[in-house]
Amino acid sequence: MTFPSLELETQLLAQYGRVIGIDEVGRGAIAGPVAVGAALFTADTTSEIPAGLRDSKLIAEAKRTSVANLVSTWTETSVGYASVAEIESKGISWSLQQAALRAIETLGVSSGVILLDGSHNFLQGLVSLPVVLRTKADRDCAVVSAAALTAKVARDQVMIELDQKFPAYEWSGNKGYASERHIAALREFGPCQEHRVSWLGKILDEGLF
Repeated sequence: MTFPSLELETQLLAQYGRVIGIDEVGRGAIAGPVAVGAALFTADTTSEIPAGLRDSKLIAEAKRTSVANLVSTWTETSVGYASVAEIESKGISWSLQQAALRAIETLGVSSGVILLDGSHNFLQGLVSLPVVLRTKADRDCAVVSAAALTAKVARDQVMIELDQKFPAYEWSGNKGYASERHIAALREFGPCQEHRVSWLGKILDEGLF
């Protein structure tokens, strides 16, 4: 199993003084907000990576919270959200940008470099800090793994709480993604206010709603 390192972060730290890891969660869901996590790596951050930290998709759900708690004591983290209403009215790209900007603002860091998971700089022109892209950074770079896990655990909790209001869709289990039972519930009950209704035509029969 692949574990992240601080190799790239250490190189960037020497050049920029601070590294802000950024990753998103919930982009492909059909219900609930999108979340972006941010995590900070500085000269004061210990090089001892929290035990069990890796790509959040590779951590068993039962263990994610405990690892995220270790992350919160290892470094500063934050999560920014964009709501379903924003996704519907402004689109997913704008919503990801705003969620990221909110996470960075909450972190309260005005200097350094952003280390962004992926191959597309969706923050271009929106931030004054330089941005470094790294594909699979959530797997390979500990500060991005920390950001991703923080966002994953936080968004999952949002979906668990929303499940109490809208139990038919079983969001405690599927977290707003298009599971078979989620789709079956949509076909039976239709969408609720937390669904990204404009996305549903891709997975449901045209004209259903």
